[in-house]
Amino acid sequence: MRELKNIEERILDRALYLMGKNKSCNIAIRAIAKEANVNVSAINYYFRSKDEMLKLVKEFYIENTLAVLSILQNETYSEKEKLLLSANEIMEYSLRFPGNRVIHTHSLECADNDETSKRIIDLSQEIGNLLKECLRNLIPGDETNFKFKYLIFTSSVNYPTEYEGVMETDGLILASKEARIEYLKLLIHSLFST
Repeated sequence: MRELKNIEERILDRALYLMGKNKSCNIAIRAIAKEANVNVSAINYYFRSKDEMLKLVKEFYIENTLAVLSILQNETYSEKEKLLLSANEIMEYSLRFPGNRVIHTHSLECADNDETSKRIIDLSQEIGNLLKECLRNLIPGDETNFKFKYLIFTSSVNYPTEYEGVMETDGLILASKEARIEYLKLLIHSLFST
């Protein structure tokens, strides 16, 4: 995940965070300014309109998501390492931006008319296909067995970070990279054992 270097990136970061938290892309500029610890004029300075800011939030989302794609395309990693590292990156990103599915859902609605939204959908599809390929190469069995295991894998990666109640109970352990890696190793191991 990329590091924030300036005020503009901090505003985008906090806008993406609020969109996920509020499960809507329609966030008040004042709320974003408060969350980013800047005044409203800073947002007006960096972004001409709310639509432009949403487009840049989506581009910021794409930049962060490309980290997952680069892991899955890295031929120096084994299939198991690709699954482990990419799933960790997905979980870390989802923890940082709760409910980031909002961006994906909004992009699905706009993909026909918006190139940035289409890119998000295409990138998500490519990541999904590469994850399936990694799992397919690792897990023997018929197509039905594979589909169930893929569902188990993706649910186990996404659910703990998207379900708000999990952080109030056992989910706090997933905030640590070491704990997430251990969780993911156990998950991957369990897919082999059934």
